[in-house]
Amino acid sequence: MKFSKLALNNWGYVEPERFITSDEIELELKDLYERARLPFGRLELQTGIKSRGVWPVGTRPSNIATKAAEAALKNYPKEDVDLLIHASVCRDFLEPATAAQVHFNLGLKPSCMIADVSNACLGVLSSIQMAGSLIESRAIRSALIVSGENAGPLLEETLKLLKNDPTIDRKKIKPFIASLTIGSAGVAFVLTHADDTPNRPLILGGSTLTDSTSVTLCQGDGSKEGLMMETDSEALLIAGISLAKSNWERAKDVLGWNNSDVDKIIPHQVGSAHRFGLLNELGLPLDRDYMTFPTYGNTGSAALPLTLIKAADANFFKPHDKIALLGIGSGLTSTMLGMEWR
Repeated sequence: MKFSKLALNNWGYVEPERFITSDEIELELKDLYERARLPFGRLELQTGIKSRGVWPVGTRPSNIATKAAEAALKNYPKEDVDLLIHASVCRDFLEPATAAQVHFNLGLKPSCMIADVSNACLGVLSSIQMAGSLIESRAIRSALIVSGENAGPLLEETLKLLKNDPTIDRKKIKPFIASLTIGSAGVAFVLTHADDTPNRPLILGGSTLTDSTSVTLCQGDGSKEGLMMETDSEALLIAGISLAKSNWERAKDVLGWNNSDVDKIIPHQVGSAHRFGLLNELGLPLDRDYMTFPTYGNTGSAALPLTLIKAADANFFKPHDKIALLGIGSGLTSTMLGMEWR
């Protein structure tokens, strides 16, 4: 999929006030660590994640997404928003769409279409691909894509299980390690037609590939009050990087890029091993990417967008930089998009 007139007009984000360190999590699991003879410090050492944010109990994903959207709409008229997509893993409820609550919170016009798009960590990137065609064809004027991820319930349930199940040992804890790295954040993107909003960063298009044979490697289930997720992290890492390598070659064909054309890199924020393995396998340099996972953990569908926003705020990009967005989500699916900074 290729775009020629799709602009990232504006963005916003929101983060929790409270952050929990990896050391604090391990102290809470002190009895398990001692029983299973696990070395303290291994969580940060293995993942590179020092902390992750959590919202107060009862915080709804729609409230998180709304605050991020309000920041994104400070310099863009909300009456011009024709499509609202809520793209989080976390949702307020199964029905109606969480986008309906965000629409109400923001006071968007009745003719603004709404939908939830759920695609694990790729919800925002998938929504960009869907909304981009509508904007370029002039079917809509603009799209507001939001995500409000809340790791609190998953972290709480995982800690409860690990502390209260006496059968958990060094082997049985492995499927739950990824759950201890999940963080919280809210993001919002405003997409517009480049002719209407010149001198804004361009989304040039990209590629998506899916390997559904890996669908069992990471699965989450339960209600919003009782979430649980099990992950085969080692197999997921291998399968994800293999899929990403194939998709990167395809994305380069769509964009007309070579590796040498890439000025900056924004990969999905899973952890240090994933970062090193992904960039090394794709033949991309380790000194051109921006990271947020050490502080924020893996914030799901907000992770890559949050990192893009943080990089922009830090003046990481220069005009005309070619930026590679390297997304991977459980399923497995990889979406990779190219941008040009303005």
